[in-house]
Amino acid sequence: MEGYILAFLSATLAGAINAVAGGGTLLTFPSLLWLGLDPIVANITNTLALWVGSLSGAWGFRKRFVDVKGLILPFLVSSLFGAFLGALLLIRTPSSTFKDLVPFLIFFAVFLLAFGEVIRRYLVKSLLKGEKAFYFAFFLQFLTGVYGSYFGAGIGIMMLASLSLSGMNNIHNANALKNLLGFSINALGSAVFLLSGKVSWPFALSMMPGFALGGFLGAWVSQKFKPSIVKTLVVLWGLFIGLLMMLKG
Repeated sequence: MEGYILAFLSATLAGAINAVAGGGTLLTFPSLLWLGLDPIVANITNTLALWVGSLSGAWGFRKRFVDVKGLILPFLVSSLFGAFLGALLLIRTPSSTFKDLVPFLIFFAVFLLAFGEVIRRYLVKSLLKGEKAFYFAFFLQFLTGVYGSYFGAGIGIMMLASLSLSGMNNIHNANALKNLLGFSINALGSAVFLLSGKVSWPFALSMMPGFALGGFLGAWVSQKFKPSIVKTLVVLWGLFIGLLMMLKG
């Protein structure tokens, strides 16, 4: 029982972190490993539980979808193709191999959180312009779908980068489409994972209300703490966890 309570609490905190700065998976995934789950089962269970939080986030921005309706279909298609491929890659990865990859996946997520905004601005302002930027945006969103299903921490900044490259300058519209695409990636990944039979349902069910509650509390947290402070704490935590897992081998 204590393990399920811990999973719920970590999901609640992660949901709030996701709402403010992103990177909540860097808290819930290590928690599930500490509770004894196989790395792939922990990752799949986390994705399935996170689906609820992404649903509430997408629903909260539903009125904005009319403003981005021209981009929904192409970005959705590229996201879903990527998510399907990422989910297949995950369930076909041996647990021992995935365990070896975990520290590097965590470091990549930390890198995205720490430097993603700088990279996004560089891509938008310096690297690509016009039609090339538009096509690259769809390719980047495809890669986001692959990574989102395979591990997922930090995909928010990747999606904001692809949306900025497509010419979307309104941050509220970008957040609306980001939440819809994030929900879609998690939903398709979850559907594939359900068929794999690698879900720890007791932990998934205990985390779902935690993610939903955390997403709601995120509005309160954002008024008490600057997103930059939360992001810095998450980055430091991710570095610690990544180094710890690398040393444990």
